[in-house]
Amino acid sequence: MAKTQKPQKQQEKKQGGSKGSDRILGEPVPAVVEEVIGRTGFRGEITQVKCLVQKGRDEGRSMRRNVKGPIRVGDVLILRETEIEARRIKSKVSKGAYT
Repeated sequence: MAKTQKPQKQQEKKQGGSKGSDRILGEPVPAVVEEVIGRTGFRGEITQVKCLVQKGRDEGRSMRRNVKGPIRVGDVLILRETEIEARRIKSKVSKGAYT
């Protein structure tokens, strides 16, 4: 007596990522750093900057972003999205988490 094998279910893979990923992971957009606002993060490893979007739908918009690594005024950032803006740093703490 031969055992009958159950047909294996074929799982369909989604094309793309999560909800709205096509909107967030759109075309890369260049932005120039206008001002270094301050440092944030648990150990002060993140720098918050104000940058001006150069191209795309939000051209001319000035927005606040968090950057990891060395950065200075005049540098060009390549933004993967321009809809989400970083939260404002609440206090003037030079390093470490703000309270």
